[in-house]
Amino acid sequence: MPPVTAIVWATLCLIWGTTWIAIKIGLDDLPPISFAAVRFLLATAILFVLLRVQKIPLPKGREWRLLALTGTLQFAINYSLVFWGEQHITSGLTAVLQASLSVFGLLLAWIFLPNERITRVKIAAVCLGVAGVVVVFSDQLRVQSMVAFFASVGVVISGYVAAQAAILVKAKGAALHPATMLFGQMICGLPPILAYGLIVEGNPLTFHWTWKAMAAVLYLAVLGTVAAFWLFYWLLSKVESTIATMISVVTPLIAVVIGWIVLDERLPPRTALGGLLIISSIALIALRRKTA
Repeated sequence: MPPVTAIVWATLCLIWGTTWIAIKIGLDDLPPISFAAVRFLLATAILFVLLRVQKIPLPKGREWRLLALTGTLQFAINYSLVFWGEQHITSGLTAVLQASLSVFGLLLAWIFLPNERITRVKIAAVCLGVAGVVVVFSDQLRVQSMVAFFASVGVVISGYVAAQAAILVKAKGAALHPATMLFGQMICGLPPILAYGLIVEGNPLTFHWTWKAMAAVLYLAVLGTVAAFWLFYWLLSKVESTIATMISVVTPLIAVVIGWIVLDERLPPRTALGGLLIISSIALIALRRKTA
């Protein structure tokens, strides 16, 4: 991987690794779907200003078809399921189930991206990465109620739809600027979660807006959405989708380490073994020789 690409990949791992904590903090005070909606509404407003200032073109014509589909998948379905699911299952189980994104990404790339073949090295890397996440969170892999079971299913579905959106972006969105792509997707993905939030969870002005909740929304909007997805779509245009989607197995490890450093959370010994498996998976896929 070229140095700039590797730096962007690592930056995305760091940003999305910290968003787990921000989501956890925000959910202490805010209902899940409205929390996601406010995050993306703020991100859309920020992005619109950036597009105008930098004179980046807005989406037009047939581009909206791709943006409507991928925006609904990525922002309406994926994040709604993650925010809802994390209320009913442990964050560790959420991380493990979300790591399925890399598995779905590998399979979907085989279908939609003819130039990206499934190889034994890729399969081994994905399996190692997912196994590492399972090891790190092995004490949290429990489902204690029917609601928790459905929440688990929802998080797996979120992994699929996120992978599908990413693969479609790589397959059909090469001509679009990353910021244009992101703006169009959020415009299309926002209405369903805004409507659900208003109808089911109520008026956002009446929520418990603590300083922690506002900081979480701001962090997730600016870094977790605008910066992260802008960089992610740029990265997708430079590397194979499997490398990009492998971010999903690294971010849980980073979340655990950051929780240990910042929140003084316990760091069990198995984290070292799980981390070694995850790092090995990344090394395997990033350092492999190009096949003809």
